[in-house]
Amino acid sequence: MSTAPAAPTGTAGPAFPYPLVATDLDGTLLSPDDTVSARTRDALVAATAAGAAHIVVTGRSVAWTRHILDDLGYRGIAVCGQGAQVYHAGEHRLLTSVTLDRQLAGLALAKIEAEVGPLALAASRDGLDGEVLVGPGYAVQEGPLPVVPFTDVADLWAAPLNKVYVQHPGLGDDALAAVARETAGDLVGVTMAGEGIVELLPLGLTKATGLSIAARRLGVKAAGTIAFGDMPNDIPMFAWAAHGVAMANAHEDLKAVADEVTSSNEEDGIAVVLERLLP
Repeated sequence: MSTAPAAPTGTAGPAFPYPLVATDLDGTLLSPDDTVSARTRDALVAATAAGAAHIVVTGRSVAWTRHILDDLGYRGIAVCGQGAQVYHAGEHRLLTSVTLDRQLAGLALAKIEAEVGPLALAASRDGLDGEVLVGPGYAVQEGPLPVVPFTDVADLWAAPLNKVYVQHPGLGDDALAAVARETAGDLVGVTMAGEGIVELLPLGLTKATGLSIAARRLGVKAAGTIAFGDMPNDIPMFAWAAHGVAMANAHEDLKAVADEVTSSNEEDGIAVVLERLLP
């Protein structure tokens, strides 16, 4: 990763040093109460007025992201579902969508459970209104987002999925993710997106996958991108972007690869950086 791109000699560069500002949602753009502060909103408005495009890049599926984008008045492209979905918020339609091979996912789960014992499962179905299915014992974070309970594991595989969530009664998130990669990393992608959120994804899929697709649509390259995040699932996005900014509340694995660390999401860390970069 490098610093801000320089404008070619003799040409006028954008007023804002990065043509693209990519922000994660939870733990990054959103405050702990799931809102975006006035200061951060103002900083993003100023950055876009100065020539930058803002793109949301989140692990949440479209169904769990749309209400936030609508509240922000966000009309552009968003990357959802850990890179699986590229969504046009203004037109309320999916531009691209990648689904998980359910046969491979079932085999991956069997291999992980053979190593650590039974897992609690949830899954995100594909589509604009894709349901989040939650099985017995899976701890769902409190909030307004709807879930659909299931008891028969066959229901999990009844329709296309973007990802499967796994939890273990005795293993922490980092340990579970490590075991999943070791035992099934040749079948599925594995990432940790937040507390209690270990995900099985299509092999090779990351936030960087979706962000690169969205950036091409916007005519922006990796060298013109600054990215903000807080969890290990943001590591590929930081590797792709020119400049990666970790929040103060970020996972240590992300801080280790970040170009800088800003204030926490509770303390307007995105705004702190954008205000410094604004002309």
